[in-house]
Amino acid sequence: MTMFASVADFEAALSSLPKADAASIAEAAARQASLTKPAGSLGRLEDLALFFAGWQRTARPALARGRVAIFAGNHGVAARGVSAFPPEVTAQMVANFRRGGAAINALAAAAGLELEIVALELERPTADFTQGPAMTPEECLRALQAGARAAAGNIDLLVVGEMGIANSTAAAALSGASYGGSAGDWTGRGTGVDDTTLQRKIAVVSEGIARHAGHATSAFELLRRLGGREIAAIAGAVLAARQRRIPVMLDGFIACSALAPLARHAPDITAHCLAGHVSAEPGHRRLLGALGLSPLLDLGMRLGEGSGAAVAVNLVRSALAAHEGMATFEEAMVATAS
Repeated sequence: MTMFASVADFEAALSSLPKADAASIAEAAARQASLTKPAGSLGRLEDLALFFAGWQRTARPALARGRVAIFAGNHGVAARGVSAFPPEVTAQMVANFRRGGAAINALAAAAGLELEIVALELERPTADFTQGPAMTPEECLRALQAGARAAAGNIDLLVVGEMGIANSTAAAALSGASYGGSAGDWTGRGTGVDDTTLQRKIAVVSEGIARHAGHATSAFELLRRLGGREIAAIAGAVLAARQRRIPVMLDGFIACSALAPLARHAPDITAHCLAGHVSAEPGHRRLLGALGLSPLLDLGMRLGEGSGAAVAVNLVRSALAAHEGMATFEEAMVATAS
């Protein structure tokens, strides 16, 4: 059965979000308390183990199979001169991903993750959102469905990333329309634009937000009016993963912007999500705060592709290895604290 066959399906899924299993979290916490270490001494690694316990519904979670899904789409707003690169680069980079030559190929392999590339109608960019909605309802639903398919199968973790020239412009517009503030608060240099291009980009974001104010009254409308196919696909993947109780590792600003419209209407959508890192894009830290997410890493990365999230998966593997592999005080015959 196709997930999100209609807008009503999407809205129903967003209004009915499964919860983590509290009993499994409690059992995992009891195990943590019994391991040969001072209480809390592994910091956030302990939190990660409990997080996975809750979503896997077991006191001893594992990461046997993780998947990176990279969604690619082109944006009509690129014609406004908001990027340092032409739209043709999107397809060129998709080809590079498929040949195995990009950063995400190396980083996914290092983290023991399978890699799936989903190119979304690259020959047909979205419409310029300063002139009207970026997508028709049907186009947005197709993108949501493509994202949901990437969350299918027996996986323990989904990592989401993106590729799309001008998609940091769409991400800034989505974030601003979802959480307010000026366009300048959300708009950064993206691929490394100069000062003149940055000011033009801010103006385009402001124009887009104003153009759709009053019309973008739902998560779906925000996505279709200001987003892109790859951003909508990430939203679909995250929501489908939640319905399947699969944890999600988010990448940078663009990937997180896909959650902004959803979280404005259903703040708990982020409960099964981890922020892999905070990127150098200035709006990302602000957006993470709005989403209530604390990044695992702060490495100054701004590549996209799911690269920062893939690196963070190594922390998850460390957390689960310690949770599973350490001896208890009783097993090691080590005295506990008095």
